[in-house]
Amino acid sequence: MKKLSLLGSTGSIGTQALEVVRNLRAQGEEISVEVLAARSSVKLLEEQAREFHPAAVAVYDETAALSLKESLRDTSIQVLSGMEGLCQAAAWETADTTLNSVVGMVGLQPTLAAVRAKKTLALANKETLVAGGAMVMEEVARSGVDLLPVDSEHSAIFQCLQGCPGKGALKKLLLTASGGPFFGRTRSELETVTREQALRHPNWDMGAKITIDSATMMNKGLEVIEASWLFGVPEDKIEVVVHRESIIHSMIQYQDNAVMAQLGLPDMAVPIQYALTYPRRLPSPAGELDLGALQKLTFYPPDGEAFPCLEICREALRRGGLVPAAANGANEQAVALFLQGKIGFLEIPRLVEAAMDRQAPGEVNLEGVLAADREARAFVKAGA
Repeated sequence: MKKLSLLGSTGSIGTQALEVVRNLRAQGEEISVEVLAARSSVKLLEEQAREFHPAAVAVYDETAALSLKESLRDTSIQVLSGMEGLCQAAAWETADTTLNSVVGMVGLQPTLAAVRAKKTLALANKETLVAGGAMVMEEVARSGVDLLPVDSEHSAIFQCLQGCPGKGALKKLLLTASGGPFFGRTRSELETVTREQALRHPNWDMGAKITIDSATMMNKGLEVIEASWLFGVPEDKIEVVVHRESIIHSMIQYQDNAVMAQLGLPDMAVPIQYALTYPRRLPSPAGELDLGALQKLTFYPPDGEAFPCLEICREALRRGGLVPAAANGANEQAVALFLQGKIGFLEIPRLVEAAMDRQAPGEVNLEGVLAADREARAFVKAGA
């Protein structure tokens, strides 16, 4: 029986993961949900807890946790709270797999807790590797656990690599990007775009933060950093191509220039389920791809002038150390300010780059990463 700890259960990935669990159970698969965790959405978390009967639930927001504890007083479900609660959930004794789908830097410490507890880690929290990649991968190697990517692009690469005869055969990775809602717009045209416009992603239904990151192409920059750590590939061997249809989720190119691609409808059910059932392939809730109906697939180079966040992330990766942590923290804060209507769209890359330029590489340890993140956020707040 698969025994799952699900962090971020009320978010986009988390709710889809529970749908995957329902589908697997309908096929006769034995999978239990041992613990659920969320930031503050206690109403939905209570509904999930009553359906899946976990031993415990964790709520990052301590006030919300008190509310949930009262709501669940008629059950035996334990209610955990704060960062300590998230880490307890990540390392839950009876779970064998931890799916970390929380958004942002809050996911770093639970990731470390899961790895140190020797749980199989299904990772959908890209900030974990962006901010603390060196530290996390060292812990993964030390613990000998499996790290299975859940992001659609990294899952696609992971799937393509299943036939790779050895690292020396790989020439480069090709990450696909949808281009977001503002594809084709010039930098000057982006000066006045609104929150509502930025949240209208053409292909994917995601949370607000990730959707804004897609609009700025920061998401793809973060994915370049994540891919570098996941697959041990340097920045200059990771190419990004804009693919508007979001059918090819990513590709790899071998030394003989053969290219392998993973295709499918823009549906997270496949990468989520593959991480939970690896290496098996089972029927999923995702729809079947009809290439004849699509008729064509298109590709474009990214526009670095209109969307500088991609190159900013590449530069952060080249500088290394704590610089990516600063870039990530600055971006999280800048996106929050944009969503609140306090800064314009083009202020996001400006503030991220400025915060990144202030950060010395330094040593990548938990204390250093958290300090770089904290200082970058404070800088963005002060400069907004």
